[in-house]
Amino acid sequence: MKKLILFLMVSGGAALLGTSPCWATRGYVTDSFEEFTLRAGPGNEYRIIALLSSGQAVDIVEPQKDWTRIKIPGGEREGWVVSRFLITRLPWSLQSESLREENAALKTKLAQIEGTYGEVQRRRAELAAELQKTTKLLEETTGSYATLKQGAEGFLRLQRIHESTEAALNAAREEIKNLRTEQEQLLSSQINRWFATGALVLLCGLLLGVMVGRQQKTRKSFYS
Repeated sequence: MKKLILFLMVSGGAALLGTSPCWATRGYVTDSFEEFTLRAGPGNEYRIIALLSSGQAVDIVEPQKDWTRIKIPGGEREGWVVSRFLITRLPWSLQSESLREENAALKTKLAQIEGTYGEVQRRRAELAAELQKTTKLLEETTGSYATLKQGAEGFLRLQRIHESTEAALNAAREEIKNLRTEQEQLLSSQINRWFATGALVLLCGLLLGVMVGRQQKTRKSFYS
């Protein structure tokens, strides 16, 4: 990607090849040949300084119509090459290498995306299973709650009946206790009344016997 950006930057300076620039621009040896010569001057009569390989990057120092003065990057060696053997575009080999690097990077990124997608799918399946389990548990809990609620309502109803019955039973027991007390008091009163009546009858009988005896004694003394 960096090489493509560099290629676009170099392409923007293509118009500078026909003029004398104030600074060096990046160019490349044409990829039409395997090698060609770097000479000491702008002509075939000058000695050969070096052999440049196809696609090699160079700094364009002084472009002219037929010959161009260049400098090899990373060194002090300069020389002249035939202008038509220079190109400003990125050589096909470098473009191919850049594309291969981008393709490898895309494959790596695709593998990462596929791994992430697989992890997301696995997590989604786990969440779906957990949701199903939770839904089933919720249904069971709802049913248990309904059963407990119904049982609680029945228990509360039975509790109210029990409390009402217990209250009525306690009231009946209290009433029976009161009746028993009244009965005992009444029976005691009747016994006392019967005893008093019997004593009175006995006393009257004794008095009547005494009176009768006195009368008999008086009659006997009168006739004698």
